[in-house]
Amino acid sequence: MLAISVGAWVVATIGCFFFRNWLFDLLERPIKTVLRNQHQHLTPTPIITQVTEPLTIPLKVSAIAGFAVALPIILWQVWTFVSPGLKPAERKFAWPFIVSAVILFAAGGAFAYFVMPIGLNFLAGFLGSNATFLPDLNSYLTFFTLLIVIFGATFELPIAILLLGLLGIVSSRFLRARRKGIWVGIVFVALVVTPGADPFTPTALFIPLIVLFEASILILDKVMKR
Repeated sequence: MLAISVGAWVVATIGCFFFRNWLFDLLERPIKTVLRNQHQHLTPTPIITQVTEPLTIPLKVSAIAGFAVALPIILWQVWTFVSPGLKPAERKFAWPFIVSAVILFAAGGAFAYFVMPIGLNFLAGFLGSNATFLPDLNSYLTFFTLLIVIFGATFELPIAILLLGLLGIVSSRFLRARRKGIWVGIVFVALVVTPGADPFTPTALFIPLIVLFEASILILDKVMKR
């Protein structure tokens, strides 16, 4: 299982390395949009400050993209390892959970990608003419990856709630009775986990999380009735 998973990741990483220019065009699009909005015509792209980064950054990006591409194979290997120990009823729920988790993570990452320029615009223009915004490519990609992971992970909220419901730890009635407190908790978590100091990124996170929370209550109702 481990050998196949690692092999799939390595092959996918090599394949992504050949498409590194396309990947960089995709990843740099938000920051290039911000730079154009800030009228930084002399530097329309992020800068590189280390001698080895022209090689190490493409390798890092390819490795991350390769893991995303190989994820279905990795999940399949995990499933083949775990499934023999599951009961028939548990196997019935496993695939919907896995597919839903992948879709929600992808949705969270895509949402972060499209709202990122809002926060970046705020950060880039906060000092006005007192500083020139010249982002380092490595720092930007680290910020980008962290934001994608945070949004993707927190969008798994419905999966977590449904699992807790199936285990009998929470119920839809329990969640409704504590709705206001949970909303406050969601806002607090969004403020804590989002990188940067802009007010737009945590707002863009907690609004869909509240929507997902309310949707989770309705889904939990239907699942428990069945």
